[in-house]
Amino acid sequence: MPRDASDTTAANLDPYEVTFLRFLEYLISQRGASPFTLKSYREDFLQLVDFLKSAGCTSPGDASSMLLRRFAAGLHEAGYAPSTVARKLASMRSFYKFGQREGWVKVNPAKPLRSPKQTRKLPSFLSADEITLLLAAPVDSDEGGLRDRAILELMYSSGVRVRELVTLDDDDLDLNGGTIRVRGKGRRERLGIVGAHARRALEEWLRGRPARKDDPAPKTRKRPVFTNRFSHRLSVRGVARLLEKHLKTAGLSRRASPHTLRHSFATHLLNGGADIRSVQELLGHRSLVTTQIYTHVSTTKLLDAYKKAHPRAH
Repeated sequence: MPRDASDTTAANLDPYEVTFLRFLEYLISQRGASPFTLKSYREDFLQLVDFLKSAGCTSPGDASSMLLRRFAAGLHEAGYAPSTVARKLASMRSFYKFGQREGWVKVNPAKPLRSPKQTRKLPSFLSADEITLLLAAPVDSDEGGLRDRAILELMYSSGVRVRELVTLDDDDLDLNGGTIRVRGKGRRERLGIVGAHARRALEEWLRGRPARKDDPAPKTRKRPVFTNRFSHRLSVRGVARLLEKHLKTAGLSRRASPHTLRHSFATHLLNGGADIRSVQELLGHRSLVTTQIYTHVSTTKLLDAYKKAHPRAH
């Protein structure tokens, strides 16, 4: 499938490709979809196309609800996790809803499909003591250490997603005001909080980072806050690698990802008495239901403490 979503007039495109490229254009221009989201949609669509073509459909508009149910059943039989099946069905519903807007389907054939029930796993998080060990791990006597400490401190201070972190530019920072401008999912912006420790770590990194080598006129181009050794914007994978390195240095053997710091941020706030709607706002969640999973973590901790301490708990 062509990479350029704007080239929908090429003669070699079949009806599936033309339709999906228009859908990609819609996701980019109207929904502000990230490259990661577009990649997921592309993978889901290619799998659906293979199925529909094998069933004799000449275009995606030929699909019926019954046929899409067969596709969903095949996903279950192939052993896909319920969360993956649910995501693929959500992709189909969005795609055919777009088809209704475009007029190539009258009704959404994916709408009647029910997503499988999922057991939501409680988010994994680091304890306050573990966070302290992790944040002390980077050696701040070198350039990489200054950067890594600033990254870890900021992620724990603000609860930003790793993709939000790596897209930060200098003009997104307001260190005097103790905030950052975060570009979340769907181009939604919010404020992130920069605590005193994170602010000091950021200031030290900004003073110590190398001068730009790739831009003769720095003011003409947005400068990324976090860069690699080539002065290019740090990648998501780069953040994951540095976290893995400092977890080992801190002697923390448990597996953790950049998202674990976001989970730790939310859990510690709620355990400390923060209002759940404030935490929702800081995390950038559209729905309070998404944030409420962290209250289950807090409740579990309270129940454990109760069972250990109360004389009539058993």
